[in-house]
Amino acid sequence: MSLAAPRTKVAIIGSGNIGTDLMIKVLRTSEVLTVAALAGIDPASDGLALARRLGVPTTHDGVNGLLALPDFDAIDIILDATSAAAHQHNATVLEPYGKQLIDLTPAALGPYVVPSVNLDEHLWAPDLNMVTCGGQATVPIVAAVSQVAHVRYAEIIASISARSAGPGTRANIDEFTETTARALEVVGGAARGKAVIILNPADPPPLMRDTVHCVVDDDADGVALTKAIDAIVTEVAAYVPGYRLKQQVQIRPIGRDDPLTALAGGNGQLVSTFLEVEGAAHYLPAYAGNLDIMTSAALRVAERLATR
Repeated sequence: MSLAAPRTKVAIIGSGNIGTDLMIKVLRTSEVLTVAALAGIDPASDGLALARRLGVPTTHDGVNGLLALPDFDAIDIILDATSAAAHQHNATVLEPYGKQLIDLTPAALGPYVVPSVNLDEHLWAPDLNMVTCGGQATVPIVAAVSQVAHVRYAEIIASISARSAGPGTRANIDEFTETTARALEVVGGAARGKAVIILNPADPPPLMRDTVHCVVDDDADGVALTKAIDAIVTEVAAYVPGYRLKQQVQIRPIGRDDPLTALAGGNGQLVSTFLEVEGAAHYLPAYAGNLDIMTSAALRVAERLATR
């Protein structure tokens, strides 16, 4: 009779919506991970209260409280769901301990990781960056287009419910646009990238919507482009079940008078992809697909690190 392999212990810093949803995902769905601790800074946070009810060790002293936990040495992976500024501090504090960090903030101290594109490229990096919610949703599309044609310019517009944009998201708008645009280039393969985020105040709250525009050369094969996009959508949906095309991919020529012509450096074709992301509602509401895609992607990376 064989015994099951021990689960890899992970800790989560950040007891807000993202950190709490991530904790629930690990507890409910992962066969290789276990949550050894949830660290926050608000002793009255709902996340810490839920963790205690579920038997997860907690601390409200942030990263310093995490270091003081008796099981800290046994923790292999730490997922940071705080903010860009907080992650810089946390990474500095944790550096001497040799833990592998997965950063769910736009701090971008380590290499960008988008599971459907480059999951295995940075497995030994000490700090893996999960880009942004918009990046996780749109970089795969740009990367798929790049496999078929040269992407001269990529522009994404991420529209999320204002209710799903917490203090961390609102404080990191500049980091969001900069980090996402850079990831479109570094991971997606675009020669130039631009990112826009919209906080939609509509009620009832809408699902996350993402529009991806890629300018490619005139001779790019439209059938091959569509097949590549369909394939990557299926791959992302394997770990983010609510990720889907909202309508068929649209491809049209752009001419001299099109505003995109100047940005793209000449005539070409515009490949437009329209996405919708519905959350799994493990802890967050279904409309918070922007948060769900981050926690789902981070979970995918943590599980890959545990089984490498």
